[in-house]
Amino acid sequence: MTVSGPSTPKPRPVDPGASAAEQLRKEGNELFKCGDYEGALTAYTQALGLGATPQDQAILHRNRAACHLKLEDYDKAETEASKAIEKDGGDVKALYRRSQALEKLGRLDQAVLDLQRCVSLEPKNKVFQEALRNIGGQIQEKVRYMSSTDAKVEQMFQILLDPQEKGTEKKQKASQNLVVLAREDAGAEKIFQSNGVQLLQRLLDTGEADLMLAALRTLVGICSEHQSRTVATLSVLGTRRVVSLLGVENQAVSLAACHLLQVIFDALKEGVKKGFRGKEGAIIVDPARELKVLISNLLDLLTEVGVSGQGRDNALTLLIKAVPRKSLKDPNNSLTLWVIDQGLKKILEVGGSVQEPPGELAVTTNSRMSASVLLSKLFDDLKCDAERENFHRLCENYIKSWFEGQGLAGKLQAIQTVSCLLQGPCEAGNRALELSGVMESVMALCASEQEEEQLVAVEALIHAAGKAKRASFITANGVSLLKDLYKRSEKDSIRIRALVGLCKLGSAGGTDFSMKQFAEGSTLKLAKQCRKWLCNDQIDAGTRRWAVEGLAYLTFDADVKEEFVEDEAALKALFQLSRSEERSVLFAVASALVNCTNSYDCEEPDPKMVELAKYAKQHVPEQHPKDKPAFVRARVKKLLEAGVVSAMTCMVKTESPVLTSACRELLSRVFLALVDEVEDRGTVVAQGGGKALLPLALEGTDVGQTKAAQALAKLTITSNPEMTFPGERIYEVVRPLVSLLHLNCSGLQNFEALMALTNLAGISERLRQKILKEKAVPMIEGYMFEEHEMIRRAATECMCNLAMSKEVQDLFEAKGNDRLKLLVLYSGEEDELLRRAAAGGLAMLTSMRPSLCSRVPQVTTHWLEILQALLLSPNQELQHRGVVVALNMVEASKEIAGTLMESEVLEILSVLAKGKESPVRRAAAACLGKAVEYGLIKANRDGE
Repeated sequence: MTVSGPSTPKPRPVDPGASAAEQLRKEGNELFKCGDYEGALTAYTQALGLGATPQDQAILHRNRAACHLKLEDYDKAETEASKAIEKDGGDVKALYRRSQALEKLGRLDQAVLDLQRCVSLEPKNKVFQEALRNIGGQIQEKVRYMSSTDAKVEQMFQILLDPQEKGTEKKQKASQNLVVLAREDAGAEKIFQSNGVQLLQRLLDTGEADLMLAALRTLVGICSEHQSRTVATLSVLGTRRVVSLLGVENQAVSLAACHLLQVIFDALKEGVKKGFRGKEGAIIVDPARELKVLISNLLDLLTEVGVSGQGRDNALTLLIKAVPRKSLKDPNNSLTLWVIDQGLKKILEVGGSVQEPPGELAVTTNSRMSASVLLSKLFDDLKCDAERENFHRLCENYIKSWFEGQGLAGKLQAIQTVSCLLQGPCEAGNRALELSGVMESVMALCASEQEEEQLVAVEALIHAAGKAKRASFITANGVSLLKDLYKRSEKDSIRIRALVGLCKLGSAGGTDFSMKQFAEGSTLKLAKQCRKWLCNDQIDAGTRRWAVEGLAYLTFDADVKEEFVEDEAALKALFQLSRSEERSVLFAVASALVNCTNSYDCEEPDPKMVELAKYAKQHVPEQHPKDKPAFVRARVKKLLEAGVVSAMTCMVKTESPVLTSACRELLSRVFLALVDEVEDRGTVVAQGGGKALLPLALEGTDVGQTKAAQALAKLTITSNPEMTFPGERIYEVVRPLVSLLHLNCSGLQNFEALMALTNLAGISERLRQKILKEKAVPMIEGYMFEEHEMIRRAATECMCNLAMSKEVQDLFEAKGNDRLKLLVLYSGEEDELLRRAAAGGLAMLTSMRPSLCSRVPQVTTHWLEILQALLLSPNQELQHRGVVVALNMVEASKEIAGTLMESEVLEILSVLAKGKESPVRRAAAACLGKAVEYGLIKANRDGE
């Protein structure tokens, strides 16, 4: 008996016009056989809604369970199978499917009961007997593991809590073992059941960094993807206590606490994903309330005196990940609105704090940027004008509260907050600049004698310079002031910022060669000074960052790009700075690299529109002579030689809010430019570029993901994928490549994705299954009809490789489709490469599925002449494919063999069988031998 596929009720008399429910069930069965499990699920669901009989309802529910098993949605598979069993308690198929789902969910004790019932109903069924033996072995293994673990857990805690063992190797090994044990869900459950959370609390209370780290990492295992254990852990430790661990001075402990809180957030949001449920359901939880308690504590931590700067940054990182919606399609942004009402002022207070001199709140060089990113994400998560207006009002009221009546210190805090907004939600920053007296105070403080005051004011001026509303005001009033600061200030920290302000204003024309803001040569002088400061390692990283900011603006100018890539010391300093703790430099580094590689979007203007613009005396942008392709390629070579890929790989690994989606997009653009030339791709792979591209292709803006996916496609086409993406990484490449098949991608992207998928499909069955799982086959089939011959050919080649999979063979064998016909017709096309791909697919399919051989003559009346053309082709590969198809058809059916032997094919095969020793000769001889065996022809006296 078969137990894996959809079920069919026992035959019974039906009306000649079968019911709609029965038709839908049959349609679902066909879709299931073809591997379209979602389509089958839809058909079964529609059939259920048409008033099926109780017996049919049971069958439809168990068929839906089979679909959910294939789709790996085991919770729903269990539910559907249970519904079938409710209708018919002796439904052995439903019982078996529920046991499969329960096994996958880890509920082995329940799964074994269903299997025992199956065996009692059908004692001779070997499938049930084997499944029962397997699951019995799993249960015994778990019992052995759990019993041996009990003693281990107790022993480990004894060692860790023994004051006599302080600092010993024994204690270190015990802590490592505890963490490893907690990574397995059964081990985490055992620790939890053994009063583990209370014992871990004692480890945290010791204050010893090593023991605290072990406790936090063990708690990660206990809480990971388990809602009830997470809530129980929070109730024992206290939410406030867990959050407070972020603020400790030890960075490793703070990061471990950050990881734990991220796991807690995920568990509260998603609930249980793992199969082993433990105490799940024993505690009534309200995830929304627990989330708000956690977030409220994080917001309080932001403005708490005594918290380390690293801890404040970690709190901001958690808020960035936990609060805004993951997708704008989700209509519920209530958590964002709640955070804005409860904590916006606290976030602004961090954004307005200065690192030097240290104030009440300890901050790092990355704190303000992290606050800006959080503010930007909160603002972007708002849905309507009323919500945005409330955000503006709260920001403006906060700035006014510092600006009015708080003296000079208040004004500095207000201006610093405005800078924070300008770097984040710039719309709110622009409105803040419009507040009475803000811009005037900025200009006045630029002339202050105090360095700290000047720094705050000049930075605000720089950030404001990029905003359209203020640019003309700053150009008129600020350029002379910035020049004066640059020339006269004795402080490098002031001069470098003033220089960046000039750079920003000087780059207003972008890449337009005809729009020069400064006198000839001034831009190059500014760039030279920026490179000089960048290379000066005596200056702190926070100040050198501004030199990179300046270059990010100045590298719009092609002359600056050329000098920059020739300066090896400057490139080395740039890459070293990108690896430093100064994470806020990442966007500027990425921007400078985008400019140097010309990987920004640049459309070629329509010549007719250019002529029209000239006639109307309108400005026409001009390309710099050094931005032509030859210059760009030379710059890319120099960047590769300087080690740009290694630097970018480190940037991608950064665990910081500063690595925003926009920054990821810039890096994706640069990578795509670096792999444009085939000869450069080996260098990119050798320096870790393939590994770095994967996260860029899976996360970020749509444009960034597409660019990274295209770069992955280029690497996959020209290099050995198993070397480029070793181990499990090769399977991660499939999804980005499939995303390039969507219609919103360009023809070149479609083509490169098809070529890359062809390479992957030829490697292993597991990769082919991954491609099928990503639903690529329908899209590949669509491109087989594409007008562009190269795309059509690439899609056919890809389908040829995928045809090695049973599921694809089933699609060709299914009745009522023209897939086989298309391959036969393409085997007779003029395009030799398309013929080769189609004939290869035809040869493979007729070999794997002999039943298709009898259908070849039915799909087109021209099949015989197409086959003869292949056999007569001067191309050895085409000839070989043709003779293999002929051999498959002869072996499949005596009738087809007779048709072939009655045609010119006999003469052609006779000639080929007499040729030089080759695969073609052997296949042709085999064809004739089979025809002799059938008695269709006779061998001559020589045995030929």
